[in-house]
Formats: sequence, structure tokens, C-alpha cells
Amino acid sequence: MKGLILSGGKGVRLRPITFTNAKQLVPVANKPVLFYGLEAIAEAGIEEVGIVVGETKEEIKEAVGDGSRWGLKVTYIDQPEPLGLAHAVKVSEWYLKDEPFVMYLGDNLIKGGIADLVEEFRSKRPNAQILLAHVEDPGRFGVAELHDDRVVKLTEKPKEPKSDLALVGVYMFDHQIFEAVKSIKPSRRKELEITDAIQYMIDKGLNVQPYVIQGWWKDTGKLEDMLEANRIVLDNLKRRIEGTIDKASRLEGKVVVEKGAVIRKSVIRGPVIIGYNTLIENSFIGPFTSIHDEVEIKNSEIEYSIILKNSSIINIKNRISGSLIGKNVRIYQAPSKPKAYRFMLGDNSEAGIREA
Repeated sequence: MKGLILSGGKGVRLRPITFTNAKQLVPVANKPVLFYGLEAIAEAGIEEVGIVVGETKEEIKEAVGDGSRWGLKVTYIDQPEPLGLAHAVKVSEWYLKDEPFVMYLGDNLIKGGIADLVEEFRSKRPNAQILLAHVEDPGRFGVAELHDDRVVKLTEKPKEPKSDLALVGVYMFDHQIFEAVKSIKPSRRKELEITDAIQYMIDKGLNVQPYVIQGWWKDTGKLEDMLEANRIVLDNLKRRIEGTIDKASRLEGKVVVEKGAVIRKSVIRGPVIIGYNTLIENSFIGPFTSIHDEVEIKNSEIEYSIILKNSSIINIKNRISGSLIGKNVRIYQAPSKPKAYRFMLGDNSEAGIREA
């Protein structure tokens, strides 16, 4: 059995961050989202993985390499244009051949991994098995209708959903999927939809089984979902302090401070992770915050946010909350003061804050 991870796409909903970063490499708890998927596949006992890549191919290759750090053998598969999930399967046929495979969307996070799903697929051997989750807003997703524990209908982003079961970004297929992806037509979005391909299999009388997960699942394609995924992962941290903390500072709860980080005259209230060689001085870092490597924060307050590598936040009086701040960003106090701040800044940005 092989793995297929989809890491193409433009990440429109996370712009401007994704103008200069692959959306699958934006970190959650200081680890790229894509790495969680690679870990899940490795833990399921799969050793060979194809990664479908597009315009961010070189960035993905640099981050993942040959996959050996996870015990995987990685092959990169080019998708010239992001023409849909079914199209990604179609262009991967040469790699997958007749082997069954698990397809995993590279910007998804699933509690508990996929080992149980893979084991059930191996034992029951349906033609397809799809991961489903109960959601509050099914119209944002592909939605499944079930009858007698079989999938009978799939609809992509329906205006009037017939159930609250959304397609999670993990699928299991045998070789029958290739006939399906070659037989369907592009949707209104001009994409080959995986929901249409699976519906083709259902209509042909093939066995498509559901697997409803009970834990949390997050599609990290939007800012709110990225921050929520960060919150959930950080909540499972185990306290670990490897940096330097002065006597005037206080660390509360689940806090990770990596090597080379320095905390001076500050309060860190977990869950929080602080990356390598980061400086926190005379500041408050509140719960559910990830601060990456080589960041500098002075005289500021931050909570429920993600701060990427090599950024600086200096002398900001109001608390920053609910923010995703890219790499190499400078935020500093200018002569006047606004009432509140909320940031989503791309790489190499600079923001000067004026006081009223």
C-alpha cells in the first residue's frame, strides 16, 4: 500500500501568507502542517509516499527531502495546474499503478492519526473508504449521505446539505478509482471533483464504505481554522524548558522553550511554544500562542496567535490576539496609538503602528 499526499493548490484563503509560502508548510505548534500528515502515514505502516506538488514544488522538496526522517521513501509528482483532487489522482496513476493507497490532503490535521482507518481498509477490502466527520457547517465541504452503513450519495459544497457528515481530507482507494477519475467531467469550478469520482464508483455498484471519526479534525485552509488547530495541538503539550529563563520571569502551565531562547522579565502563560534562539523581554505571552525560531518580542502582549520565523514585535501597547504573522515581519510602535490591533501579515512585511 502506498500513500498519496496532495500539496498543490494556491492557498487563496490564507493570503497574504501563501503568496510566499506553501499553505501546507505554515506551522501549527511550530511544525509544518504537512509534517503531521507524513507522521500519520508513517505511523499507519506505509513506507512509500507520493507527494503531488504544483508551483510550490521546490519549497515542499526542500522541507521534506527524501522522507527518510519519517522512515518514508518520497516521490514527487507534478500537477501542472490545480485542477481538482480527482485530477491529482489522475496524474498520479503512473506512480500508484494497481496498488491500493491512502490519499491525504496536506493541509489537514486529524486527531489520533489514520492507523485504524488503514487497518480497517486492509481487512474489509472495499473499493473505497472515506473518512467522515460531523460538522456544524457542512455546506463548506463535500457531504455524504449514508444508508445501511453504505455511502449512497456525495455532494460537493451543497447549498442544502442532506446530512452533517463532511468528507475529511483522507480517502482510501483501490485501482477502480482510476476509471472513475478518467470518466467524470469538470465541475462548475472547472475542476475534477473527488466527490464526483467517488459517486461514479457508487453508481457503478462498487463498494464505498464510510469511516466516521469521533475525534477532532481541522482543515487548516482558513485563518480561524489554523488558529484553532494551533490551539488544539498546543493543548497537548508537555512542559519542556531548554532555553534561559531569568529570575524576574514566570512560566505558567504547559510551556515549551527551545534551546537558545531567552526569556527576560516576562510572563509566559501556556499552552505556549517558543522556538530556538527567540528573545522575549518585558512581555506577556498568553495561551495558545506559537512563536517560531529567531523571533524578538519586547514590551508587548500576545495571545492566541502564530508568529513565524525571524519576526519582531516591539513596544506594542495593546494586546495582539487572533493573529497569524509571517516570516521576517516587523511590527513596532509609531508615534500614535490605535485602540486595537489584528494582523495577518505576509513574509517580509513591515507594519508601523500610529497612536491616536
